[in-house]
Amino acid sequence: MSIEAEALLQEAKESIEAAQNYRSELQQRLHGLSQARKQVRGSASQTREALQRHFQELQTAVSRLLIDRLNGLLQEVDNIELDSVSPLDDCQKLIEHGVSTADELLREGEAAIRCSLNETEDKLGSFTKKALQIQLDSLPEVPSLVDVPCLSAQLDDSLLHMFRAHVARHGNVASHPPVQIEELVERPGGVLVRWCKVDDDFSPQDYRLQFRRSNSSQYEDAYIGKETEFLVLHLDPHVDHLFRVCARGEGRTEWSPWSIPQTGYTTLAPHEWCPGVDGYILSSRKNIAMRSDSSTPGHGGVLYSNSPTYFCGQTLTFKITAAGQTDKRDSLGVCADSRTDTDSLQRDQAVCISTNGAVFVNGKEMTNQLPAITVGSSVTFDMEVVSLFPVNNNNPNDGGNFKLRVTIGSGNREVVFDWLLDQVLDSLFFGCSFTHPGWKVLVF
Repeated sequence: MSIEAEALLQEAKESIEAAQNYRSELQQRLHGLSQARKQVRGSASQTREALQRHFQELQTAVSRLLIDRLNGLLQEVDNIELDSVSPLDDCQKLIEHGVSTADELLREGEAAIRCSLNETEDKLGSFTKKALQIQLDSLPEVPSLVDVPCLSAQLDDSLLHMFRAHVARHGNVASHPPVQIEELVERPGGVLVRWCKVDDDFSPQDYRLQFRRSNSSQYEDAYIGKETEFLVLHLDPHVDHLFRVCARGEGRTEWSPWSIPQTGYTTLAPHEWCPGVDGYILSSRKNIAMRSDSSTPGHGGVLYSNSPTYFCGQTLTFKITAAGQTDKRDSLGVCADSRTDTDSLQRDQAVCISTNGAVFVNGKEMTNQLPAITVGSSVTFDMEVVSLFPVNNNNPNDGGNFKLRVTIGSGNREVVFDWLLDQVLDSLFFGCSFTHPGWKVLVF
């Protein structure tokens, strides 16, 4: 084959490969368009259903309220009518009885007058005596029309105008949620969720974060507050979870629409304290350790992590939830091993902070100092590899030096320094040591 033919063949192969890549990219974009169309149509359908359901429930509730109010007013009319007519009925009965008595008296009087002369005196005497007993000059009092109720209904037409104005402003349709999830960062046994406001006209007062397993249909609340990030813990590694966030506007009671759910997961095992260490009691998840008084008084003892689960590039956090009496040997930190021949982390191959805020590197105290550790304190450790210069290129662990840049934060201050180790490590232990009981620390 000639050189020209080989060149043409090579060019044709390259064109075919380019066409394949081009087709693959176009197919991915078609898939993206399909997902976008599915999101638009699906969210539109859900929004229609939500609007119809809400307004139907609202219509039913308002109708029930109006019927209840009407029935209450009608009952009030019935009560007033009954209370007002009852004495009128009694007065009517009294007058009718008087009319009946007067009729009877008239009949007797007329009969007495028509009697014969022999009976006239007796009849007239009896009639006159009876007329005196009846008291013909005593008449019952009949109330005037101004003294009896005249019912009417006072109906304010402004209710309809006010209701119309409220209905006109009730509800809205948003094309985009005002907040969206910005980042999902895997952490040991959890996922750090960060979100942000994407609507410039929206003023958030509180945020609400929810999550669920991908095979579950029920979300559960993880956080409600003003922060824009939250670490969701106690997640099973290698299991997909869906996260969503919404916000409540300034001065409002209702929550905004949910953000588009994002899928996140962690591949990192959760941080756990080592069980069975004398003087320490662990929580059921082994992420909280409490210094008890079961060990020898005045003897500290170090509690390490169950395994070296801290990796460079992560943030390790100690949260103090209870405090006891302080001691200069008390400390929190990270170490290369889990030696049991010492009662403090203030030793070689370890970096730590004491409860009085002093920072120790390989057992030596630094001049820089952080705030003292108390109840509610959070201490963070961040590390990154600075340099690696082994003596033996064939065996990096043989006599080499491993330098890490360490940042320890406590309160609003932090200390940054380089930590030199005599071996390359992929992961590190963490630990704590407290001399006196009462201390409780959460690690994540």
